[in-house]
Amino acid sequence: MKVERQPGADVANEVEIIRQLNFPSVPRIFDFSLKAPRFIVTAEMPGERLSAILENDESQSSRSYLFEFGAAVAAFHRLQIDCRPVKDRPFFHLPDKRYFEKNEIEFLFDYLLNNRPAKVNQCFVHGDCHYANILWKHGHISAILDYELAGKGNKEFDLAWACLLRPGQKFLNSIEEIDSFLNGYSSKGVFDYQSFAYHYALIGSHFYRIGNCEKGYREMLVDLISKVTKSRPRRGAG
Repeated sequence: MKVERQPGADVANEVEIIRQLNFPSVPRIFDFSLKAPRFIVTAEMPGERLSAILENDESQSSRSYLFEFGAAVAAFHRLQIDCRPVKDRPFFHLPDKRYFEKNEIEFLFDYLLNNRPAKVNQCFVHGDCHYANILWKHGHISAILDYELAGKGNKEFDLAWACLLRPGQKFLNSIEEIDSFLNGYSSKGVFDYQSFAYHYALIGSHFYRIGNCEKGYREMLVDLISKVTKSRPRRGAG
């Protein structure tokens, strides 16, 4: 059960989207209310988050999961869904130059200022398809959760959001793992690599602040951003 507790929450949108999705991995709605307090009750889905699986079994390779993860994001992007444009979010926008100067990452501001994509590739996007909203069972995706932010949006932003390294995350922390994710995406769809790289850097600039309490996170994130933005397009990238 999920209760709408914050201004950015949107139970009505989640209900509207789930009703149109016909995937076994999408939770079935049991009940909901669009009157205050708004809520939605969905079926409990089987599986575990990848973070828990890898923590409990260090012998597992995260790369064995990332191809399917990327392919799942591409499958969403191919759907023809009757939906509204996604809501505006701070992550969509370039922070003020003073923020980059204060954190001594001016090089990132210069990159973002000079490499803004000329075109936005729009499609249906999940909006929050990162690892915490995906469950796995027997090595495969068993559930994809949380559709409040879904709608018509920027394909490459959604792709970058899905595979960005987050604080405390022990996977998608190398360019090889990002490649595995992108190769999975390319098996089901196409994308603009330069636009992906731009949005990876843009989202990363926000997470640089969010991850300031975790030792080593900022350095690892900046290293990944540098490698992503300097890499050549992968297979299946435009």
